[in-house]
Amino acid sequence: MNCQGRGNVPKRVFLFSGKRKCGKDFITDILVERLGDKAVIVKISAPIKSHWAKEKGLNLDDLMSANEYKEKFRHEMVVWSEAVRDKDPGYFCRKAVTMNNAQDKPIWIVSDIRRRSDIAWFRQEYGNAIRTIRVTTDDEVRSKRGFKFTPGVDDKPTECDLDEVTDWDWTITNNGDEEQLENSILCLVKDVECISNC
Repeated sequence: MNCQGRGNVPKRVFLFSGKRKCGKDFITDILVERLGDKAVIVKISAPIKSHWAKEKGLNLDDLMSANEYKEKFRHEMVVWSEAVRDKDPGYFCRKAVTMNNAQDKPIWIVSDIRRRSDIAWFRQEYGNAIRTIRVTTDDEVRSKRGFKFTPGVDDKPTECDLDEVTDWDWTITNNGDEEQLENSILCLVKDVECISNC
């Protein structure tokens, strides 16, 4: 393994993806808590929501949270961000890394990978540090968490571009089995412990 981590290059970059209401934020919050001050959560949606909050006079904290507030604006944010990505696929990835001061930490947890172009950008920039994780949740469980199919959102690349990808480093099933989830998180923590001795 090419051990990275010198200067501003991270030792590990976890790229999390999954459908809406699968629990990505829940899992990444647990992981960053376990890893402590050496880890940081990077949200690709942060620069999108920050722009939208300024543009529309909205509450950024509410847009960033897992509540219904952001759902009111999701479709408009998707349309705008897709237009930006068409011109520069890595635009929000770069902005998210800078916005979250990720350069100061050796472990990055990117909580909202949505496109193949996101993965490609991180792979190009950080190579062997990358590990990909797909969070899967049964549709019935997602519905209980508040998921409702929204045309113009759930049938767009923001939700569908990674559906055919199969070569994830890890797949985490998040249907409410606490022991299963704990074992999955422990695998990621052990991965970080393994590279700490590089």
